Amino acid sequence: MEFRAIFAGFGGQGVVSMGILLAHAAMDYGRHVTFYPAYGPAMRGGTANCSIIISEEPIASPIVSSPTLLAVMNEPSLDAYGACVEPRGFLLVNSSLISKKAARDDVSVYAVPANEIAENLGQVRMANMAMLGGVLAASNVLPVEHVQAAIVKFVDKLQKNVKPNQEAMQLGYEFVAKQRI
Repeated sequence: MEFRAIFAGFGGQGVVSMGILLAHAAMDYGRHVTFYPAYGPAMRGGTANCSIIISEEPIASPIVSSPTLLAVMNEPSLDAYGACVEPRGFLLVNSSLISKKAARDDVSVYAVPANEIAENLGQVRMANMAMLGGVLAASNVLPVEHVQAAIVKFVDKLQKNVKPNQEAMQLGYEFVAKQRI
């Protein structure tokens, strides 16, 4: 099993943090992992994305040209990466910010209202955790409980943020899990 993903959005939306958390959780789970972040010219408001590969076997290259899963937090990222998802893969779209329909009928598309989920919890900055929950539900790459446990290590200086981030992830997970039925 080799899971290849690209997470993309604007700087400040937490797409790189999503990737770091998933990478750490996968390593803790005993998987081989590559993580490759990329930033545009400005951190906040510029482009940001990351590529992740999770595998039970050693990974030859960190390059992800045709991901099995793409999670996009904004419309420019959908435009830039939407066509590269491999057939029968997964495309997760932040429907809070993207009204455009994905032009793919050969992939499973999930509209995740990530910003709305986070806003309902009182903190829009947790939209990335809602989207990551959706990623876990769509792909089954790791158990959601395992990634939620990794949040404790990930936000070590801000323990008050652990439970809200775990809740956002759970709500994103449940939202996508209901669509898979």
